Amino acid sequence: MSEADLSAMTHEPARPVPDPEVFADEAPRFWYALYTRPRHERQVRDELLAYRIEAYLATHKVRRRWSDRYKIVEEPLFKNYLFVRVADGRYRESLKPYGAVAFVTAEAGKPAVIPDSEIDAVRILVTSELPHNPYPYLKVGRKVRVRYGPLEGCEGVLVRKRGIDRLVITVNLLQRSLVAEVDAAWIEPL
Repeated sequence: MSEADLSAMTHEPARPVPDPEVFADEAPRFWYALYTRPRHERQVRDELLAYRIEAYLATHKVRRRWSDRYKIVEEPLFKNYLFVRVADGRYRESLKPYGAVAFVTAEAGKPAVIPDSEIDAVRILVTSELPHNPYPYLKVGRKVRVRYGPLEGCEGVLVRKRGIDRLVITVNLLQRSLVAEVDAAWIEPL
């Protein structure tokens, strides 16, 4: 029985199977920021993963109020964005899912590469137990590195707000940032 016959029996459309040559592990892969339609980040991520394309959606927990109760929900940290890691020149395959709009571009309309260190810093912060929230993008400030604690190795910008030390981790390409409170003794200047 063919795939089309099975699809017709289950009333589900057939999913295209990605070409394994397109995402060969031998080619170096880079991170790109993929812009999505509003509230389509998870759907696009799930479809990319079904295509065996590495995709990362950073999320955080937020308390939301419904008419009768409060609820903790998980929302994308960078609204309308997710990160895709593919071989250079193969990023067009990532635009197949419904809801994927375009890549954040740099010069000559080519998608801009995000350094691995920025993605790693976001992943470390999101998986740590420290409270974190989106933070306005900063253009100025002192670069620091965390020497100790759960964020050890992360680099970012140090901000002082009302006497509390805060480390801001920035994804420059998206002009978005995250902030976490850290002990001043854990930080060293770069």
